[in-house]
Amino acid sequence: MTLRREAFLDHVKERGEYGTAEEAERAARVVLALLGAHLVGEVRAQLAARLPEDFALILLNPLQSAEPLSPERFVRATAAWIEGATEQTATWDVSAVLSAVADTVGDDLLGQILLQLPTGYDLLFGRPQPT
Repeated sequence: MTLRREAFLDHVKERGEYGTAEEAERAARVVLALLGAHLVGEVRAQLAARLPEDFALILLNPLQSAEPLSPERFVRATAAWIEGATEQTATWDVSAVLSAVADTVGDDLLGQILLQLPTGYDLLFGRPQPT
């Protein structure tokens, strides 16, 4: 089931403790654009189907990445795309958005998503996996 835009942004805003919906939206747009570059095929399509339409389009038309980014590089790339962000604030942004995504998709799809990502993304989604 697709989550309403306002509900998704409310989750991100709450998790990120943002003062405005605009701040939450800015973080969501950047993080989902970067995430989309790392997912392929049915997994990306299934995730997009569960996101509000404008965020689904961002995921399906991602920023380009020459190679999969480690979690640390993903955070640095997020910081580079958000004006005034630092690695510390970008870590907060990434975790706010990805934990909201994790809640939206459920454990089965999240497991498939994590299989397509480099090791360590489980922590960014707020769902540490047993080693």
